Amino acid sequence: MINKTAIIHPSSIIEEGAIINVHVRIGPFCYIGSQVEIGADTTLKSHVVINGITKIGCNNKIFQFVTIGEINQDLKYKGEQSRVEIGDRNLIRESCTIHRGTRQGGGLTKIGNDNLLMVNTHIAHDCFLGNYCIIANNGTLGGHVKLDDYAIIGGMSAVHQFCQIGAHVMVGGCSGVTKDVPPYVIAQGNHATAYGVNTEGLKRRGFNKKSLDMIKKAYKILYRYGKTFNEARQELISLGKNNQHIKIISDFLEKSAKSNRGIIR
Repeated sequence: MINKTAIIHPSSIIEEGAIINVHVRIGPFCYIGSQVEIGADTTLKSHVVINGITKIGCNNKIFQFVTIGEINQDLKYKGEQSRVEIGDRNLIRESCTIHRGTRQGGGLTKIGNDNLLMVNTHIAHDCFLGNYCIIANNGTLGGHVKLDDYAIIGGMSAVHQFCQIGAHVMVGGCSGVTKDVPPYVIAQGNHATAYGVNTEGLKRRGFNKKSLDMIKKAYKILYRYGKTFNEARQELISLGKNNQHIKIISDFLEKSAKSNRGIIR
């Protein structure tokens, strides 16, 4: 179904069954598969391929040579049905690739709202991105990676499969992330290690001095006082009962304790 308000270049191919909503703009030489839905006011510049069971929300801008919903690169994948879901107001720049999920990972690759994926970003199968995330040029997420809200991945950086990146994290450019990165932390290097609290980023998002002081205290408990992971985790669970920012850290550590990656230390 193609809404009559959509503007589609005659060189583009829209397979029967695709849903193209109001005021969508599709430029030249795009291919839209039969199981794709594109939300209102989304723009495809040119040479965009969207395939598989893929749902894209409203007001997204997708630049040339982007591929979304294509078969993933997991050799265990045998053609089973899996999906990609993308929210609203995302900016997806040139040559990005976003692959469909796998049965082992729940069958879904999901991107939230208001994210910026810069040139040549790769989002592998079963990744989950929150809202307001930024991945700079040539950033790569392996399969099953999770980015919480406001996470930033620097250019030329790669995140190992199954890693979790916490809210408001800043991963510096040219980094290799092989373990979970707790919320609010700056991580840098190959392999990435912690370099303090993302203070400037938090200030820009309106965190006050009291909140910043509590986050810095939590960072010291986790990284500066010689505590084991479990000792630091238990102390932060206690502090988190009375502080929402520390609770975000303690909740993250609870999830990380159950994963096979561990946190950067």
